[in-house]
Amino acid sequence: MVTKKAAAVPAPAEKTDKKVVAKKPQEEKDTFRGIVRIAGKDVKGQVRLVRSLDAVRGIGHTMAAAAARVIEKELSLKPDMRVGDLSEEQVEKIDKILYSLQDYEGVPKFLLNRRSDFLTGTDRHVIMNDLIFENTQDVDREKKMYSWVGYRHTYGQKVRGQRTRNTGRTGMAVGVLRKAIIAAQGGAVAGAKPGAAPAGGAAAAPAAGAKPAAGAKAAPAAAAAKPAAKPAEKK
Repeated sequence: MVTKKAAAVPAPAEKTDKKVVAKKPQEEKDTFRGIVRIAGKDVKGQVRLVRSLDAVRGIGHTMAAAAARVIEKELSLKPDMRVGDLSEEQVEKIDKILYSLQDYEGVPKFLLNRRSDFLTGTDRHVIMNDLIFENTQDVDREKKMYSWVGYRHTYGQKVRGQRTRNTGRTGMAVGVLRKAIIAAQGGAVAGAKPGAAPAGGAAAAPAAGAKPAAGAKAAPAAAAAKPAAKPAEKK
């Protein structure tokens, strides 16, 4: 009979203790700043340059990456460097780039937030307070034109076609209105139906009026009793 040779079992590998090497804290320069103001936004100095651009209003994740490439090309600043290591002159140059991103070739047009602007007809990218001003101007213009978008803005409804059956409701809740109606009609009892008379009110009214009625009947009776008396017989 043909016997199969047993497969050689490999020897267990010796376990090696891996030592965790702690990262050395990065040495801070004397010129390192804890807070840096970029395009009107305060950013911590430990934040990387790309992440700091993302904190600016009007610049998202993709636009921050594109702006970081432009800054690296124009100013030779690495996107991974810390913001606190930047000088005042470098921060001013970065601000100029951020306020005119549409003028650089590294930024594609589909990332701009004001393409074919209503007033100028050009492609622009606005940030911070300029973006807030442009948005308010757009909304006011739609309201004056009384377009469907302006109509929805005027009445505080959703503008982009969302459903309003479950969310987006405005005004007081139905239960609050029902309680207000009951209170106006004089229903003091909780859960009283609209138009129902308050408990004890109908019974108390007749009881209160019973006393004058009894007194009124007694007075004529006493008055009628006097004439009914017979005169004394004359002798």
